[in-house]
Amino acid sequence: MLHTIIEKNNYQDSIVLMLLTNHLEEMAGVNSISVMMGTPANKDIFKTGGLYTDELETATPNDMVIVADLDSADIIDQIVEASKNYLEEQGKKNKGGASEERVKTWAKALEIGEDASVAIFSIPGTHAALEIEKALDNDKHVFCFSDNVSLEDEVRLKQMAHEKGLLLMGPDCGTGIINGVPLAFTNAVRKGNIGVIGASGTGIQEVTTIIHKLGGGVTNAIGTGGRDLKEEVNGITFKDSIALLEQDPDVDVIVALSKPPAARVREDILALLRGSKKQVVTIFLGEKPAEHEEGLYHAHTLEETAEIAVQLAKGEAVTAVADDIVVPAITLKPTQTHIKGFYSGGTLAYEAGMLIQEALGTDSLDGAEGFILREQGHEVMDLGDDMYTQGKPHPMIDPSKRKEMLEKAGQDAETAAVLLDIVLGYGSHDDMASALAPTIKTVLADAKADGRELAIIATIVGTDEDPQNMDEQRAILEEAGVIICQSNAQAVKTALALIGKPLTEEAKAVVAKSGSVAEIPAVAKSLAALLSTDKFLNIGLSSFVNAIINHGGKAIQFDWQPVAGGNVQLQKALNFLNKVSLKGEVK
Repeated sequence: MLHTIIEKNNYQDSIVLMLLTNHLEEMAGVNSISVMMGTPANKDIFKTGGLYTDELETATPNDMVIVADLDSADIIDQIVEASKNYLEEQGKKNKGGASEERVKTWAKALEIGEDASVAIFSIPGTHAALEIEKALDNDKHVFCFSDNVSLEDEVRLKQMAHEKGLLLMGPDCGTGIINGVPLAFTNAVRKGNIGVIGASGTGIQEVTTIIHKLGGGVTNAIGTGGRDLKEEVNGITFKDSIALLEQDPDVDVIVALSKPPAARVREDILALLRGSKKQVVTIFLGEKPAEHEEGLYHAHTLEETAEIAVQLAKGEAVTAVADDIVVPAITLKPTQTHIKGFYSGGTLAYEAGMLIQEALGTDSLDGAEGFILREQGHEVMDLGDDMYTQGKPHPMIDPSKRKEMLEKAGQDAETAAVLLDIVLGYGSHDDMASALAPTIKTVLADAKADGRELAIIATIVGTDEDPQNMDEQRAILEEAGVIICQSNAQAVKTALALIGKPLTEEAKAVVAKSGSVAEIPAVAKSLAALLSTDKFLNIGLSSFVNAIINHGGKAIQFDWQPVAGGNVQLQKALNFLNKVSLKGEVK
């Protein structure tokens, strides 16, 4: 039977509530449960999940709502108490980074954070555009972790930022490094003379962590958001970031990476990069370049991107990636011919799909809904896609969906290998290896009992400075029977070699620059100031403060809540009237 609990005026971050949902699901007598804020969008999710009740209509966007399918109403008080205790514990944990100040209003945030040059947003996307505009109006660069911002708003706000000499990183920007300080879901990477621009989160994480493992370092890694290189957005942030890194005296090598951009935007980006006086490495995942240009090197995989960048940063000659593939000593049955990839990182899933597609000789990555690749029995899934995370935690935090898919793949008599990514760093699960290990052991044991061997192959996206302890994560996974590879590309190639479809990287000749060349413009002082920033205004998820403080930065925590009862239209009207008043047009 469904029961509804509404906690009035108890605003909580969506990620915290997703984790709370997982916590409450473990309680005896709970068949199904979901905890969300009472927004219209979340009410639709309750309906989709079969947890809708009439009482939900009384909830406002500022109310925390729990809907549970329970064996008995007798445990409702236990659920309320468990929720209260969990939220209190999370609050204590998130204060562990000890931000210098905590504020609850924009006025106070701007007063105390006058010299905080970057505003970090991790608030519901329905409210993000309006709040970003406030930050830009007050001359703050913006890092927007929030998603579900309309394309129209993204274009408008990025144009606004550009005109003001500011940078809008995102929306849906999962990771970044500014002046050596990691932001959002990111890794602890040593500072160095390489600067990175990437449209995505895990693409940046894979490249920067491999750079770290190879002895290099990164001072700035700028995330642009996944739509920046679309025709409509025209690469506004990407282009401004190229200009910014060109002016950065600490950067000798620029890395530019993304999934395939719009054709015209791609040519604009390449023209700017050809105009750089620095060494440049590019990767447009899905393309397989046959040659390099002088000073502009074109990589095929994320691993090759990192290796070339480190070679250039050290003043070494660029050489081909050494594929050090060791075929697992596993005997497959003739029916075992399929690879299954279950990824928490979208770019890593895309790279896996790309490599498998090349080995199969097929033309595209047009998989069925929910799949990066679904071809000839092979499947690659990005479990961080919206269709899997609606109302649920991201798989970097929550292992439940991957455990489910692991069990399903293990029961399939045609599965030869399963690919996984274990993403470490700030924001990710504290101990993903331990969370997955019992399922992995069961899957391998069940396959053995069925007379089959199975390869579970993983890469760890992380560094020895990440909070999870990379060596311990590796040891836990290897003890469970996982084959660990040094990169995602190597993991995929290992799986392909196991089923008799090996791939290798070929050396590329270096030719003269070909194509148009554009002059990189000088940047405004306000944009150049981003290179030396060390103070941030964090608006939303307070755990993001910890990474900043731990890496020498300073942070003000703005415990944001939606005003006007969460009514976006009313918020817009109030914001407009406030702006008009400030301009002196209303006395």
